[in-house]
Amino acid sequence: MKALNSLLAATETTIFTVMSALATAHDAINLGQGFPDTDGPEDVIAAAAAALMDQRNQYPPLAGVPELRAAVASANRRFYGLEVDPLREVVVTSGATEAITACLMALLDPGDEVVLIEPLYDTYLPVVRLLGAVARLVRLSPPDWALPRDELAAAFGPRTKAILLNSPMNPTGKVFSADELGVIAGLLQRHDAYAVCDEVYEHLVFDGYRHIPLMTLPGMRERVMRIGSAGKTFSLTGWKVGYVTAAAPIAGIVAKAHQNLTFTTPPNLQRAVALGLAKEESYFASLGADLAARRDRLAAGLMGLGMRVLATHGSYFLIADVSALGFPGDDTAFCRHITEQAGVAAIPVSAFYAGPPPKDYVRFAFCKRPEVLDAAVARLAAHFATAPGLPRGALTAAK
Repeated sequence: MKALNSLLAATETTIFTVMSALATAHDAINLGQGFPDTDGPEDVIAAAAAALMDQRNQYPPLAGVPELRAAVASANRRFYGLEVDPLREVVVTSGATEAITACLMALLDPGDEVVLIEPLYDTYLPVVRLLGAVARLVRLSPPDWALPRDELAAAFGPRTKAILLNSPMNPTGKVFSADELGVIAGLLQRHDAYAVCDEVYEHLVFDGYRHIPLMTLPGMRERVMRIGSAGKTFSLTGWKVGYVTAAAPIAGIVAKAHQNLTFTTPPNLQRAVALGLAKEESYFASLGADLAARRDRLAAGLMGLGMRVLATHGSYFLIADVSALGFPGDDTAFCRHITEQAGVAAIPVSAFYAGPPPKDYVRFAFCKRPEVLDAAVARLAAHFATAPGLPRGALTAAK
């Protein structure tokens, strides 16, 4: 028989699915895949349940129900001062991953070049390649993940169509600064390129940092596709409701891509998310404060085990350097080992690189209940205190 699609055939199952399945098989605490272990706001969930019973369960409009598109436009104005036409400049998608794909489909022809920043979410590169485009990779390096400006500028050229920017960034927790965004904006204008901005963690920022949408910078309003996620903002990741904000000519093409991917998104969930986006300021302010406390709790526990925890200012995740534990394998082997032997799952940071990755870095999700984070640290401490062939000195205080 003739071969199937070569790129998809060669693409491995996402590391998040692999590690979550392994966690289930070994009854491990899952600090790998980025989903909370409690549901989001009760009023939002109740609104979704009620909306199932109101006789509006047939196909909603392609680009989203009017209530949610208006709520997205209002949130853009409320949080960032962006004036958005809800009917022409908002497209609702079945999750942010679909939104990313739809935006790239709207932009790219075969042979176009796209600048991607490593470490990167593992969907980005396969989608770019499936569309026949060429990825130009720019690497951020631990521990500070500073933007290498010369390398970034060198990645742009005559065939550059777009950059895909993730801020706050998964897995690093980096929040791009106004100065860094200004550099990116300048390159986009110089090369007449677009930006697909994955901003799903926009409200999950800490330590006085502030998320700045690239779209708010001078000259960027007509060049940027801004992607948000109800799953991340309302701790309802299984709902898969995302939304794209873009200038009308771009949004119209994004909608055509969405039409050919999923066509539409469950209407009851859309109406519930519209209610959520109208919640009071205190709700959105509490998101970062609550997650920061959980981050600090997990970080303290991991440092007590001898790991070096890197700074993270946004998202669900922190990265730890595990080299001091003396584990004899790479980060993938380490994550498999602690899942199977210690009962705690994490994600190897090498999964976020296309080329040779830095060694010994592991991503942990802290979007879990405090008692779950404590239990995970206790399991790791107990394991590494007794594991044969591994140093115990760094773990004495944690025993």
